Amino acid sequence: MKHKYQISGISCGGCIARVKKTLEAHPDIEKAKIFLSPKGKAIISMEKKLSVEDLQEQLNQLEGYTITEIA
Repeated sequence: MKHKYQISGISCGGCIARVKKTLEAHPDIEKAKIFLSPKGKAIISMEKKLSVEDLQEQLNQLEGYTITEIA
């Protein structure tokens, strides 16, 4: 299932790489495909949907990023 998110704080390619690597390290994201744009739009395809709170907790390993779901 594909889910759309907005991640604030992304401002460069390095940010994209750090955020993607951090999200992929979440133990419950199995076989997920994560696509991030330079403007912070994210599409995450995952078998088991994680809550925004779970994703934010993972992102809290980095400073300055917040994630919200887009309807």
